[in-house]
Amino acid sequence: MPFGSEPVALNAEERAELQQMTQSRTLPAGDVFRARLILLLADSLPYRSIEERLDTTAPTISRWKNHFLKNRVAGLIESRHPGQKPFVITPALQAKVLSATRRKPPDGSTHWSCRKLAQHLGISKDAVQRIWRRAGLKPHRLERYMASDDPDFERKAADIIGLYLQPPQHAAIFCVDEKSAIQALDRLDPVLPMSPGRAERHGFEYYRHGTLSLYAALNVRTGKVHGKTAARHTSDEFVGFLHDVLRLCKPQREIHIILDNLSAHKTQKVEAFLDEHPNVQLHFTPTYSSWLNQVEIWFARIEREVIARGVFTSVRDLARKLMRYVQAYSKTARPFHWKYSDARRRVKPC
Repeated sequence: MPFGSEPVALNAEERAELQQMTQSRTLPAGDVFRARLILLLADSLPYRSIEERLDTTAPTISRWKNHFLKNRVAGLIESRHPGQKPFVITPALQAKVLSATRRKPPDGSTHWSCRKLAQHLGISKDAVQRIWRRAGLKPHRLERYMASDDPDFERKAADIIGLYLQPPQHAAIFCVDEKSAIQALDRLDPVLPMSPGRAERHGFEYYRHGTLSLYAALNVRTGKVHGKTAARHTSDEFVGFLHDVLRLCKPQREIHIILDNLSAHKTQKVEAFLDEHPNVQLHFTPTYSSWLNQVEIWFARIEREVIARGVFTSVRDLARKLMRYVQAYSKTARPFHWKYSDARRRVKPC
């Protein structure tokens, strides 16, 4: 008689053990399935009935019947695939991956992807990802920085930060700058509003009506912003804006203005303005250090919330929407809290 055609006979101990397996809630589902299969065979059910009850196939029934006849109940459990051995990342492999990551790929690309490096080293991409995660490496990320070449960087930076942290008692402090060449872009195709599962969409083509500049003065104490639009950013426009800032304060009040090194800020007309108003003092940021000017934070905000996704039918429409935002912002404005989160990480001058 062929081995697979032998009937399945169970003793009382085996039947009790298999029945206990079929009622278990902790065993793997495969073990429970095989125990039920052998019990049905022991009850002399035909293959077709077992196939329907267990949703299986005749070859599967024959295979596990042979396993049971050869090794009894142990054959149903120990016959499972043992799986692969766990992959161990050794210090040597980790050093090899990190060293290769810091080198440029030989194909001319600027950085590695996990799949490209895995193929280059002959290992799995999961191993590369685990090593990168442990080392805190993200080759796809890029951060930019600007280092000042101002030889007087420390003194100028300390002067400005001192105005933020310990301002003079009765003085007004303003951060002033201009955002130039703001484009009045009008979309040629209609804007498709966002809907569930879909972001707002803009057409690729646009019409450029023109540009204008936005002057802004941020009050460091209150966070409020005074703005003015202009067709150009000239020295005349800048001096006119300084007069506007003076009108925001009481006469003869000490005023400190923080601004960058734009040539329009250092003309003879500006010098004449300072001679006429000795209560006004200008504080210039170090070169390539506009991040010290708090109004740049506000410019980033208006760029994100108004300009980047805005649709403007004309330059006048652009100016109107900019000023509407400035006025609405100042109603609920709060001052920025200037601080170093970690002074050891600051960008030092070259």
